[in-house]
Amino acid sequence: MNWLILIIAGLFEVGFTFCLSKAKEATGTTATWWIVGFFVSLSMSMYLLYKATQSLPMGTAYAVWTGIGAVGTVIVGIVFFKEPASFWRLFFIFTLIASIIGLKFVSSH
Repeated sequence: MNWLILIIAGLFEVGFTFCLSKAKEATGTTATWWIVGFFVSLSMSMYLLYKATQSLPMGTAYAVWTGIGAVGTVIVGIVFFKEPASFWRLFFIFTLIASIIGLKFVSSH
């Protein structure tokens, strides 16, 4: 269950980076709503990371959380913000995913 909580925390991390990027592009009330989304996502991400570390090793949980956030943010950047999807960029994203999976399998919990 704590792995699921950790994955959701990582997805909220992607959410807050997405909201931050959208707020940067927006103006007025729209920007305010994106900033609110940023703070809600940030708060949920941190709280769920805290909950996951109650039973998972801190180093593993933090590495997985940041890995999910990094991979998800790159994918969001490619899909929504037209960032480049070069071979080497995708290659290293896949190695990061493999590392996250590897940490899950070698974790003692």
